[in-house]
Amino acid sequence: MATTAQMSAPEAPRPAAVETAYRAARERYAALGVDTEQALRRAEAVPIALHCWQADDIRGLERHAGGGSGGLLATGAHSGAARSGDEIRADLDQAIRLIPGPARVNLHAMYAETGQARVERDALEPRHFQAWIDWACERGYGLDMNPTCFAHPMVRAGATLSSPDKAVREFWVEHCRACRRIAAAMARATGGEVYYNLWIPDGRKEPPTDRWAPRERLRESLDALLRRRVAGVIDTLESKLFGLGLEAFTVGSHEFYLGYAVRHGRVGLCFDLGHFHPTESVADKISAVAPLVPALLVHVSRGVRWDSDHVPLLTADVQEVCDTVVRAGREARVGWSLDCFDASVNRVAAYVVGARAVRRGLLRACLEPADALRSLEAADRGAEALAWREHRLEAPFGAVWDYLCLRAERPAGLGWLGEVNRYEREVLARRG
Repeated sequence: MATTAQMSAPEAPRPAAVETAYRAARERYAALGVDTEQALRRAEAVPIALHCWQADDIRGLERHAGGGSGGLLATGAHSGAARSGDEIRADLDQAIRLIPGPARVNLHAMYAETGQARVERDALEPRHFQAWIDWACERGYGLDMNPTCFAHPMVRAGATLSSPDKAVREFWVEHCRACRRIAAAMARATGGEVYYNLWIPDGRKEPPTDRWAPRERLRESLDALLRRRVAGVIDTLESKLFGLGLEAFTVGSHEFYLGYAVRHGRVGLCFDLGHFHPTESVADKISAVAPLVPALLVHVSRGVRWDSDHVPLLTADVQEVCDTVVRAGREARVGWSLDCFDASVNRVAAYVVGARAVRRGLLRACLEPADALRSLEAADRGAEALAWREHRLEAPFGAVWDYLCLRAERPAGLGWLGEVNRYEREVLARRG
């Protein structure tokens, strides 16, 4: 048996072997009533966004030090963290070259590039993101945008948009408005829609005396900044069960944002898979709110005990979300983005592992004979539907996935590891 020191990154399967295996798999799936070519087209078409903050451990590019983290923490000290916008973009380029399917890039406001000037967050303009916009247009990437309502001195007493201090609230409202203008500029430049997603760290470590007033203030702040629709911008609100330093009370809870989105009518919801209790089903929540809100965004992360932002894997939770969306034929209506920050592993590899996991989940969902299963359930033959779902685990899914990678000109299997290792030796290791 080879030791760890002796192991090297495996090569990608040979194209001829991939094609042979795929032909056999196509016949197996056809016997189940599944057209693999149609499934491949559906799974390949869905854009997946990579989040810029994994590349540098959520440090950002601002010219001044921020305040508290707002409950966000990237742990670990793996070498090679990006130190500039150019290095983050290089890392994203490298990851996207190893991930099949169309790509988007998800940005936070703290990644503005302002040269030597100090620009406060409420004064940010589209020109401070011009390098990102030019790069995305050149590469054909979509863009998404997030206000950064954490790691700043104006996060006071654990509050931003819900603060009892009017000056604090107004600062963050102006920051969020500025980010919507930036999102609109991104939409015009790229010719596509931009998800504008808002998460705030407001809450308390211990139970507060008054839970109503902070939420009234948050509602007023949201009304002020979301009053008008912005062309090309899809507004979403991201809830969280709790975070570091706000274990007892989270102002922007799922129930609050759901109520706000339904009342507002033009605002969608973001579901981060790590932001709910482990016994809750995010897939069920998505199907429950889909008829009620205009837009849905899924942040794919992986919760481990109390921590919410580990590198995504194709877990049962991720597969269930993919199944739910694909069975409804709504995969194009839902936005998909990674959202993790792990500084203990190669950060480029984290992107590749996470995004390929999401793409595999979508493909597996597209390979399910959903129409046949619905017919069985309608005929009250539920046991047979269960048997068919279990049988899906025996189908030669890996052969179809390898073929998807082959025709997308991306490494199949673990063939991408060698390229990541090369990039680490030649690029990341030189960063220290």
